[in-house]
Amino acid sequence: MRRAMQRQRTAPEAAAPQPRGTHAASSRPYDTIAPTDAERIVDAALTLLAEIGLRFEPGTEAEALLTQAGCTVTPDGVVRMPAFVVRRALATVAKSVRLWSRDATRAIDIDAHHTWFMPGMTCIKVYDEVTGEPRDSTRADLATITRIADGLDNIDAVCVACKDVPNSTLRGEIGEFLCMMENTTKPLEYLCEWTRSLEAAIEMAAALRGGRAELAEKPYFLHIVTPLPLCYAAGHVEQIMIAARAGVPLSVGTIAIGGASTPITTAGTVVQCLATDFAGMVLGQAAREGAFCIGSTNPYFMEPATGGIGNLPQTMLAEQLICQVRRHLGLPSLTGLGGEARSRRFGQDAVFEIATMMGQIYHTRPATCDYLGSLDQGITYSLHALLLCDDYAGMLRTLWAGTEVSDDTLALDLLREIGLTGTVLGHEHTARHCRTNLWASRYFGGKEPLSTTDRPDETLLQRIDRDLRQRLTAPGPEPLPEALLTRLRLIRDDHAAI
Repeated sequence: MRRAMQRQRTAPEAAAPQPRGTHAASSRPYDTIAPTDAERIVDAALTLLAEIGLRFEPGTEAEALLTQAGCTVTPDGVVRMPAFVVRRALATVAKSVRLWSRDATRAIDIDAHHTWFMPGMTCIKVYDEVTGEPRDSTRADLATITRIADGLDNIDAVCVACKDVPNSTLRGEIGEFLCMMENTTKPLEYLCEWTRSLEAAIEMAAALRGGRAELAEKPYFLHIVTPLPLCYAAGHVEQIMIAARAGVPLSVGTIAIGGASTPITTAGTVVQCLATDFAGMVLGQAAREGAFCIGSTNPYFMEPATGGIGNLPQTMLAEQLICQVRRHLGLPSLTGLGGEARSRRFGQDAVFEIATMMGQIYHTRPATCDYLGSLDQGITYSLHALLLCDDYAGMLRTLWAGTEVSDDTLALDLLREIGLTGTVLGHEHTARHCRTNLWASRYFGGKEPLSTTDRPDETLLQRIDRDLRQRLTAPGPEPLPEALLTRLRLIRDDHAAI
């Protein structure tokens, strides 16, 4: 093998590696329904908006903007959107955006051709590092999760993984954005309750970039707005308009629950999800044509026996369907289903759910896979789950790379050379290709404690926990310059005082 490795140095260069995050390779996403049915679902969503409408809380500037765009707005806030208005918004909306790192030297493309992995979001509890029991999350927990995520190779951006529960105030919410800025160099996702929090985040991001024009040119964060199905509160309306006008990319979507907040049928829930999405996109385009304001509602379903959110096969099917419809429209999908588990704590149940749901991501090809590390239906955050999700993300990226089919990889010349009694083990061809399509897993494959290896006889949880303990002691990213940090704190204090 050593001679083979020496020969490898003079062998022809291997094909260039696939660009990071790209999933538009030799394999195709899975389409649940025929293209004609996808268009029928779009038409049904357009009919819902035109004939039934949805509600925007009255008293905002949106009433005038939507009226000017061609919508009908009643005094009690019911908005009906003709199909031509929605189709125009779908045509003018930006279908891709580039999110830049803290220092604006690296970027990820949010579009229909890449998938990016992110932790979160907004859990209100964490598993205590000492006792392992759930407790209210704090700003320190958010800092720890963000710092760990910063050091994980397959985590591409960072969201508000958990809330600063003891400081559930405007100041505390703004502080969550600053906390992420301090503890990762990666791009951010942000969502907030108070509109002032968004305004503060924009001002802090502009201070980081050197101005608002510079922020619009190199966006630092994707803002998430979460209305109810077919119902936009005033705060959500205001945040859409503010972010669109500032050039901050927007993800507008909610969680629909089939059988509870939407029809129990898969197609019926998807129609209502899309109608909610389209309405937010119409408002975003009315505020600033060409803005990146993409609908991202996720379909879930009630379990009839318990009333709880579950029914995993129907949820997965609906997610595949809505991702297909968005691809049909040329839109990226921003999904939260991939890394979340209903399990109360990290164990066998959680591993099954994470593996199943993240495996689906390979088939649906969303632009983002959020909620990595969230357990107990999004209530409690688990760093152990985050590390497992990061490892699985590496597996998915190995699958997305596809495989080369060429004379070299078909290897007939190799077999002619060695014949039926030869061996490939020490051959240069093996040395050259032995890491192609290899998943460099931290916890599986060569890291598993098989009886044929000298690995410690540890369970998966023990292997992850040992890795986590080491990462908790590792230093975080370089701190922000003191002058900038002082300015950011002043921005937080000024907005919190209003």
